[in-house]
Order: sequence, then structure tokens, then C-alpha cells
Amino acid sequence: MMRERIKRLREKSLEAVPSISIERARIITETYKTYHGKVSIPVLRALSLKDICEKKTIFIDEDDLIVGERGPKPKATPTYPEICCHTLEDLKVMDSREKTFFKVSEDIYEIQEKEIIPYWNGKSIRNKILNEMTEEWKDCYYAGVYTEFMEQRGPGHTVGDKKIFNRGFYEVIDLVDKELRELDYLNDEDAYDKQEELKAMKITCEAVMTFARRHGDLAKEMAEKETDEKRKEELLKIAEVCYRVPGNKPETLHEAIQGYWFVHLTIITEMNIWDAFSPGRFDQHLNPFYKRDLENGTINREDAVELLQSMWVKFNNQPSTPKVGITLKESGTYTDFATINIGGLSGDGGDGVNEVSYILLDVVDSMKLLQPNSNIQLSKKNPHDFIKRGTEIIRKGWGQPPVFNSDSVCQELVRQGKRIEDAREGGTSGCVETGAFGKEAYILTGYFNLVKVLEITLNNGTDPMTGKKLGIETGDPKKFKSFDELFEAYKIQLHHFINIKIRGNNVIERLYMKEMPCPFLSTVIDDCITKGRDYNSGGARYNSNYIQGVGIGTLTDCFASLKYNVYDKKRVSMEDLLEALKNNFKDKEPLRQLFLNKTPKYGNDDDYADDIMKLCFETYYNEVNGRKSIRGGTYRINMLPTTCHIYFGEVTGATPDGRFTSEPQSEGISPTGGADRLGPTAVIKSAAKMDHLKTGGTLLNQKFTPSVLQGDEGLEKLCHLIRAYFKMDGHHIQFNVINKDTLKEAQKKPESYKDLIVRVAGYSDYFCDLGKALQDEIINRTEQEIF
Repeated sequence: MMRERIKRLREKSLEAVPSISIERARIITETYKTYHGKVSIPVLRALSLKDICEKKTIFIDEDDLIVGERGPKPKATPTYPEICCHTLEDLKVMDSREKTFFKVSEDIYEIQEKEIIPYWNGKSIRNKILNEMTEEWKDCYYAGVYTEFMEQRGPGHTVGDKKIFNRGFYEVIDLVDKELRELDYLNDEDAYDKQEELKAMKITCEAVMTFARRHGDLAKEMAEKETDEKRKEELLKIAEVCYRVPGNKPETLHEAIQGYWFVHLTIITEMNIWDAFSPGRFDQHLNPFYKRDLENGTINREDAVELLQSMWVKFNNQPSTPKVGITLKESGTYTDFATINIGGLSGDGGDGVNEVSYILLDVVDSMKLLQPNSNIQLSKKNPHDFIKRGTEIIRKGWGQPPVFNSDSVCQELVRQGKRIEDAREGGTSGCVETGAFGKEAYILTGYFNLVKVLEITLNNGTDPMTGKKLGIETGDPKKFKSFDELFEAYKIQLHHFINIKIRGNNVIERLYMKEMPCPFLSTVIDDCITKGRDYNSGGARYNSNYIQGVGIGTLTDCFASLKYNVYDKKRVSMEDLLEALKNNFKDKEPLRQLFLNKTPKYGNDDDYADDIMKLCFETYYNEVNGRKSIRGGTYRINMLPTTCHIYFGEVTGATPDGRFTSEPQSEGISPTGGADRLGPTAVIKSAAKMDHLKTGGTLLNQKFTPSVLQGDEGLEKLCHLIRAYFKMDGHHIQFNVINKDTLKEAQKKPESYKDLIVRVAGYSDYFCDLGKALQDEIINRTEQEIF
């Protein structure tokens, strides 16, 4: 169901060309020139946001019901020179690359060269990170042992909760003023720092209201010139809404959606956070407004759908800010990972599904847009009709919505020390990451190449791809007498590289704590106001740091091959195996086939391989989990790749599972493509042997041919598969429903398949926008046909 207005807005969003806007960069540069050194850093950051909200070009489309864009027009994406000051070469690359390009006009090159670079060169966070890191850290980074999320984007990855919908920013200002009045300058040595942070918060609260009022003024001006009476009435209504929210508590569904959208835009304008801010349990937040409007007779279901569809377009108009280099390789997509949670548990632990849950599923189904990234939060308390409706959409084959185990998510959060009521109101964001919504800063610090560590172990501390001694000498593998000796060497190397990674993280966190506070984001996360501390400085009620493990399927199969073929069956010597890897299996195809086809593999409910997976997982978990960060956070793990399994594969040589040099690694916790041969139930039984409750998120992909899911019987089978996995405490599962032949044809004739959408990792993307290596990896995922 889609009204003509929405069809037009959707089409315009799809046709809009991603481009670079220099406007934000110019405004913030002038603000820093004016105030840097004259005010505290938090106040400087707040004044920068204030200037942007007061001066940036605003835009209202002729069909808009929900208004506001991050840039001066749809998909015009601002830059953030204080974090990443792009070189002219960066801009040329963005403009000319075939995939995830951003068009750059000629005047932008001149402004960047004459105004932006002269001020920010050497001062941006990116510059400082690369200057402050040790040579050891940089060698590992450039070799692909790990990535660094905050090299080009700010920390974020957080989600709003119900307080955005049940209070306005005038009330927030009152809360800030109260804390300012109660500061104890005699006994609290941090009183001044708290004062400056609180002052900054107040400035940003006023800024978001100014931003909203400016949209109200524009809507009113447009109404005065409008000749169509219906549109004039709509514009006057938009103006009325913008004058009320987010300053005041919303009273209607329209106000609730618009008020949230202004908050969202202001947060992602303040800082290019990784990943974008999300509204959390949107159905539960909006349901009271929807019910009230229905009772008042001021809205019907179709009107509610139209408002939400309008907001879907807004999300799709905001591409992820441009990335270059390794950061692009680890996340090569326009998707900004704003996520809508649907269903799950209610705050009191009951069934959280309501009428708006089904409305949101209808919106997902009708809009078929990459953004926002919607998901189903499925609890055993949710009705069967809810998951059945979700699987109807999944069957259509464009990768949304993925399904999360709401009961396991809650258990994960409680295990981490969250209050049960906070855990119930939490959920997932980004790709699969768990957090306590509105109360936690759960910051992803980078991907970690588990397979690379094994490669370095097998070369006694040397990276064969670069020739550099990155690791430590743990012994010549040819002299290891047992698998246990080999694995102990791997553990030593893992400890070594995690230490390097976290040492670098501590420096990076300090830079953000001192130089990049985000006072506006801090106003919507408990308990930043009461603590007088910034989100980036540990102000949130809960603080977590994540390092994402990549390649567990490949790593498991490698260790299984080593154990089975070298130590248990003695089919090949370690010397011969290492020689084969060194030469990328040249003239050793029979040996490679032995590794590929006659060796236990993860994903087949085979305890030989799956026990090794558990060993690898527990080793990584024990190495990372529980470490402390300097902002007061606790390190945890999750298992996801975005597109990093392609990049990590590129920098990793041939491996003992039969993988050639530079081929992709396995993604998420999915088996290596083609290794899982006993059907989807065997896959979920293998995956469930991992202790998902120890993580903050795992990602499992499955691919089905459309014929498997035909009819009501096909849907019921899919529902039962999901429920069975979740009974075993699986965290997440998602599906591509498409034939391999269709994907191959799209690869050959992209012009005929421009609208083909697939599930990549924790997000969906246009198949033809993906690089060939990633396309091939998706094509080679096992097609499950019987279950």
C-alpha cells in the first residue's frame, strides 16, 4: 500500500545521486577559528553544532510530510574535517570510483584546498591517530591484523529509548540547569569540567529547537506561496509540528515521528558516528500516540502508514558519510546502519508486539529501501502471526528483515551486568550488536582478523604477505609434536595482537574524550546529565567496547584440517602443508581437495569440527572479555564482518582449509561457503554450539532457493527453523532467498538487475553495487534446498 505522494518521494530518493556537501565543513571551520582557545572544548563543540543548526541550508520537498535532511538536499552528504580532513586525492577517489561514489563538484575542490585543509591538516582526529600510533600498531593495521573504526568516524553506535518520546528539550534544559545549580565547587574536583559539559549540553538543546523552528518558518513561507489548498494545509500543519517539537513533549503520532527525526539528524550532524543513531523499539514508542490519535479520530491506519513511509524515505536520503582506504574496505556500503527494532519483549517482560509492529512490517514490505535497516525481535512470548508476517517479507528475497532472539538479547545484557528492566528495553543495532537502549555507549573499536593470527603463528611470528615480523616467535610449527602445542602458540600470538590493539584503543579513546565530546548525544543517554560527563567520556549508565572477531568459520576449518590431517591421521606433514600454503597450492590440487572435501568442516553438526569452533571462540572470548577501557568501559566480543571478511581475505595467504590466497574468509559465524553440506538444521545445530550469550552479537546467514519457501508450508518450515535455532539460544539469523543462477546473470548483465537487493552481512545492499569479490562470496554461499 503506497499513496502517490510516497511513490514520488521514494522514486526521488532512489534517483538522488550521492554527493559531497562542503557546507558543514565551512561552518565548523569558521566556528573553530572564532572560538578555539577561548572556550572549553565541550562548549566549542556545542557552539559548532549551534552554528550549523542556525546556518545550514534546509530543504523541504514538495511532497514531504516529515521534514529535514542532514545536507542541503537528499543524499548531499556533509564532511567532518575535525575527525577526517579529506585530501584532494581522497575527494578525487570518491568522485571517480565505480562503487559507493560521491560526486564532488569543482568548487568543492577549491574550498577544500584553500579553506578546509589549511586549517585542519594535522589537527584532525585521523591525523592525530596515525601520528600517535606506534610503528608496531601501524604495521599490524596496514597488514590487516585488525581495523580501526574511529580512524575516520566518531564513536557512537547507540540507540534512543522512550524518553525521546515522553519529554521535550525544554524539560531537558531544566534538568541540565538543576545539575548546574547543584555543582559542588568546594568538594568536587571535577566540578568545573562538569560545568562546561552541562553548559555545552544546554547550548545543543537550544540548537536542535532552533533547527526545528527554521523548518517551521520555511514550511510557513512555502504555505504562503502555495496555490493548492490541500498542500497549503499540509505545510501549515508541518510548521505547527516543527514549532512544537522537539522542544515540547510530542502529543500526536506526527509530532512523535517528526520530533524523533530532528533528534536523529542533530546527532548525526554533531558527529559522523559509527553507526548512525537509531530509534530503538519504535513500535513500542509510537503505539501510545497511534492509539490516542485513533481514539480522537485524527488519524487512520493508512495515514499512519503514510507518515512512517515518509520517514523511511528520510532515512534512505542519508548515506553513510564517505570513507576511504581501509575504512572503506571494512564497510564498503552507503548504508549508515540506522536500525528499527520491531516486536520482542515489553518493558515488563511481556509480549511487546502491538498494532504498530504490524504497521511497521507493512512499511518495510511496501518501501523495499536499503535504509532504515529493520529487524524482527522475536521472543517466545510473541504470537505466531508476528513471525509469520515477517517470513512473508523474507520470502520476497531482498534480505529484510533479519530476525533476532529477543530472549537471548535480554540474557546477554543481564549477563553483562545490566538491570533487568534496562535489558528488556534494549535490543540490537548496527548489524547485530546488543545494547541497553538509551542507557549505554557500546562502541565498536574495529574488526579482528582471527585467521591472520593463525597465518602468523604458522610462520613463527612473521607475516608472509608483507614479510614483516609482526608477531613473536612461538616456535617452528614443523617441530610441534601435537595439536595442543600448535594451539598454545596461537593463543600466545592472539594475546600479543590483542594487547597491541587495545593499547592503541586507549590512545584513541583519550583523543576523543579530550577533543571530541558530543554534548547533544549525551543529552539523550542516561546518565550523562546527572554525572555531568560526556558520552565519549564514560557518561552513559553502561559502557562497553567491542572488538569484532572475523572468520571463525575459516579459522575452525583451518584448525580442523591441521588437527585431522597432520596430527590425528598423519596424512600430510606440517612441512609439506606449509610448503603448499607458501606456493598457494601450486601443483598440489589433490592435497587441496583433501582439505576441501575429506576433512571435517564446521556447519555440519560434526562435533570434531564444532568442538574446535568452540575452542577458538572461547579462546577469543577469554582474551578480550572483561578487559577495561580508560573511559570506564568493559571490553566484550561480537562476531560480525560487514564487508571486512572480503578485505581480511585479500590480505591473508592460502590457508589449511583449502582456501586460495586472497580469497574471502567466512562471514559472521556462518560456515565457509560450500562447506555446509547437510542442510540448514545441521548449520543451526553447529552454530548453536557457540555460547552466544557470552557475546554482544553473532551473525548467521542462510541462503534458500525460492522454491523451498513456496506456499504456507514453506513459511511454516522457515518459522520452525528460526524458533528451533532460538530455542538453542542462537542470537540472530537472516536469509537470502534467491537462485545462484539469478545472481550470476546479474553479475554478467548488471544493467538488467539494478534493483536486485541481497543480504550481505548485517545489512542489505544492491547486488550490482557490490565489488566482484563480495558478489562471488554471496554467489558461493551454500544454497539450502531441503529442511
